[in-house]
Amino acid sequence: MRVVSGTCKGHPLKAAPGQTTRPTTDKIKEAIFNIIGPYFDGGVALDLFGGSGGLGIEALSRGMEKAIFVDRDAKAVQVIRQNIESCRLTSQAEVYRNDADRALKALIKRGMAFDLVLLDPPYKLQQLVSLMSVLDQYELLKENGIIMAEHAVDVVLPETVGRLMRRKHEEYGSTAVSIYEYE
Repeated sequence: MRVVSGTCKGHPLKAAPGQTTRPTTDKIKEAIFNIIGPYFDGGVALDLFGGSGGLGIEALSRGMEKAIFVDRDAKAVQVIRQNIESCRLTSQAEVYRNDADRALKALIKRGMAFDLVLLDPPYKLQQLVSLMSVLDQYELLKENGIIMAEHAVDVVLPETVGRLMRRKHEEYGSTAVSIYEYE
């Protein structure tokens, strides 16, 4: 695993140990960012199931000015911090150990809103529709924001979730990527 493009291009990333995380491959990461970017002129990203931090770090490398990383696994949080540090992105990142629902509640209390939300939950724990509903209902996504949901190819997500509309859907082997924006 490495950073595919931007200021940290080519930088190797550590993977979280164990079987609880499934890092997004470089090929899929590149495809995702070609759809949603490929580069950004500032903005704030949320990597809600951080894992190794690869998606959020890629967003920072490609121009996001800040990213918040969340993962409930202590080892994953440790690896995210190490990867952020080795890419010299510490000043642009916040890392929290929390589950997705509690993290969203905390972000609502802070009045946060994001330009990019990266959702790559464990495939066995698909809660994408309910998470997107919360993002929409509490306006955690900015008006021109994008939600990227990575999921198993056999998971069928709806065309719309609240005011969010699926703009794009791509499949890469057993992995699917769905991109949502406001109508």
